[in-house]
Amino acid sequence: MFPLKDDVPAKVFPVVNVGLIVANVVCFLYTLGRGRQAAHFLSAYGFVPARFLAHAVVGPGRFLPLLSSMFLHGGLLHLAGNMWMLWIFGDNVEDAMGHGRYLVFYLLCGLASVLTQTWAAPASTVPMIGASGAISGVLGAYFLTYPRARVLTLVPILVFFYLVELPAVVFLGLWILLQFLEGWSQLAAGTMAGGVAWWAHVGGFGSGVLLIRFFKRNCRGRRPRRLRL
Repeated sequence: MFPLKDDVPAKVFPVVNVGLIVANVVCFLYTLGRGRQAAHFLSAYGFVPARFLAHAVVGPGRFLPLLSSMFLHGGLLHLAGNMWMLWIFGDNVEDAMGHGRYLVFYLLCGLASVLTQTWAAPASTVPMIGASGAISGVLGAYFLTYPRARVLTLVPILVFFYLVELPAVVFLGLWILLQFLEGWSQLAAGTMAGGVAWWAHVGGFGSGVLLIRFFKRNCRGRRPRRLRL
């Protein structure tokens, strides 16, 4: 399933969401510009669970990848897929929270996703890169905030593609179920081989579900009513 658009228009310009997309694109172009050193750059600033857990010195060099890994991508399709999901769902979540809260929320979800993947694969030496963990948190927030929104979805069946409007609660519910099943199959097999950090998606989504209640504005931005004395 691939989402094409939702039916919830943004009430204000999503300046933070657009800024995050621009930041990811700039980081990707910078990585490309490093040429043959790109792989070394991704290894240095991507998050490596085994390296983080084994690091004996506490300092910026140890913790920087927790943040920098969220803005790095290994290819154009990787970047485009993540940014498309952020474009569709992020503007409405930013509406529900406000600009500043949304930025903090996004970064916290990204951090939670990285730590969840570290729990699942503490011995992994493969650099973890990509915004999908943080974006999964955005999806978790959307799941609770706009469950009745309609998502126009491209659904492949055999060699045919169909356009279907799905409630957001169904689309995102199926999405997170797939992430969990894929992650669980890896744990059951005793291997984390593969190019997708499934547990980062699960951790990001779960953190979005848990944190939305603390970041969402009352009545989507309206001030709470006050009792008159």
